[in-house]
Amino acid sequence: MKFKRIIVIVMDSVGAGDAPDAAAFGDAGADTVGHIDARVPLRVPNLRRLGWGNIAHIHREPTEVIGSYGLMEEQSAGKDTTSGHWEFMGNIVETPFPTFPHAFPPDLLQAFTEKTGYGYIGNEIASGTEIIERLGPDHFRTGLPIIYTSADSVFQIAAHNDVIPLDELYRICEITRKEVCVGPYEVGRIIARPFIGTQGHFIRTGDRRDYSRLPKKKMVFSYLSESGRFVAGVGKIGDIYAHIGLTESYHTGDNPADMKALTEQLLAHRDREGLLMANFVDFDSQYGHRRNVEGYAACIEAFDNMLGHFLPLVQPDELLMITADHGNDPTWKGTDHTRERVPLVVYSPALTEAVDLGIRKTYADLGQTIMDNFSLGQLPSGTGFLSELR
Repeated sequence: MKFKRIIVIVMDSVGAGDAPDAAAFGDAGADTVGHIDARVPLRVPNLRRLGWGNIAHIHREPTEVIGSYGLMEEQSAGKDTTSGHWEFMGNIVETPFPTFPHAFPPDLLQAFTEKTGYGYIGNEIASGTEIIERLGPDHFRTGLPIIYTSADSVFQIAAHNDVIPLDELYRICEITRKEVCVGPYEVGRIIARPFIGTQGHFIRTGDRRDYSRLPKKKMVFSYLSESGRFVAGVGKIGDIYAHIGLTESYHTGDNPADMKALTEQLLAHRDREGLLMANFVDFDSQYGHRRNVEGYAACIEAFDNMLGHFLPLVQPDELLMITADHGNDPTWKGTDHTRERVPLVVYSPALTEAVDLGIRKTYADLGQTIMDNFSLGQLPSGTGFLSELR
């Protein structure tokens, strides 16, 4: 069976238990969904109907399963958004992106100053919400952007909209991407972090932008668009893939906006063949990194509620796949992502059996399934599961 449209939803950071190589990342025993459910029993009837109860470590509830389900393991040398998403589409990242456990070196920051025309404050490994509160007054006094990183391969630039206008912040980030973070400093992402408000009440806005490094391998998006099919990205999908191969992109600021845009685009493309892919970021950015278990649980439940309205819109000629790009166990030490297997559920009204898809040995199995559906050939990695669906 083949489908006219495929919809992929990525629940950013919603991992389902430590991967076989988790110990190498310091994450043996991490389990995002399992540890959340142990603290706050999750009410997720729609995800359960799709098979979550068979693959995630959550409390048992009698449920009729209408989706197929499995787990996927990452082969890329990282546990970040970029490496996970790229692997989905057939590009396994074999060399880790550079990270800066002791903050950025002087020569990198000198290049930043020379190329952008700005100095900086910060240069720390920090939580974004904490650093803008602490350095906000200096930011207003000096007019300088706040620079920081994390355990991920990121160069983050924060600025208040009243100090550095949004367009100027984006310009600084574009220069940093193209002229500063190059060569050995080519991080996975440059991230614009605009914020508003007053001291003690600073709020990061939904105008965040991610400037991804350019992939060196051809991925599924390009194969699809070159064949004349649409490839629509929702949320930060366009940023993650550097807009390569997308025919259209809809940037959004939070999960409800993601679902609204995803629904609108699903209905808008009913007469066309192609792929619609969305990243729902709130799980990770709002709750995972902040180690907020209760907030994370509420976010999953809110997503499940939205999913209950979305599932009836999926038609028999459409295939929905829901997964995650890495873990971010809010009960874990530190504030970093966690190396985990990720859940995979697959649904279409045309399918009549719930199939156990097992443990997939690479995220690229998802991309190869898309390739097989549209008869586009074989990726360098990945084994499709289209023929296993019933």
